[in-house]
Amino acid sequence: MSLVLNVEPHWISPYVFACFVTLREKGLAFDARVLESSKNETRTSDYLDQTVTGRVPSLIHDGFGLGESSAIIEYLEDTFPDPPVLPRGVRDRARCRQLMSWLRSDETAKIREERSTATMFYDRAREPLSKDAAAAATKLCEVTRRVLQPGRSSIFDAWAIVDSELAFLLHRLILNGDPVPDDVRAWAETQWQRPTVQAFVQLERPKHA
Repeated sequence: MSLVLNVEPHWISPYVFACFVTLREKGLAFDARVLESSKNETRTSDYLDQTVTGRVPSLIHDGFGLGESSAIIEYLEDTFPDPPVLPRGVRDRARCRQLMSWLRSDETAKIREERSTATMFYDRAREPLSKDAAAAATKLCEVTRRVLQPGRSSIFDAWAIVDSELAFLLHRLILNGDPVPDDVRAWAETQWQRPTVQAFVQLERPKHA
């Protein structure tokens, strides 16, 4: 079996993060291949034929290529179901998909724009959040509180990949010193210490231009 995860050069994409954590959680051995879109390495005919959309991250499994992190996670869950990274129950899985879609939606775009992942792994942001970004951050914290239950460390009965994805987005704020309620911060920081998450966080990265 051959698994290759194609990634961007600095290993700071939240979508690369989600795929990396999924592969690690499932204990799957994989090779990582860095592709630079600025050098048109994602525009070769072979890569486009394999992945269709020509983006990263992408997964190549025994010659089958797939892009878009959500699709990659679903494929890995279907192909290698144990251990799971998505809830088993139909309704919990639907809620998980809802949250994953929302984290990628326009409603969180201002946070992603003003607190780029470069500010997490390289230089911190210098400007305060704009009014729109602050409103998005407030809603992010409100949504987090709605899905957490007292005495439970994960959103569902067991950890799911959306726990790590939500913690990643919250850390855009936490690492830049933006206001985050204490209970939400504590939950996100606990998630941040998960071994597979720390494996990504502690990766050696090239200098950022």
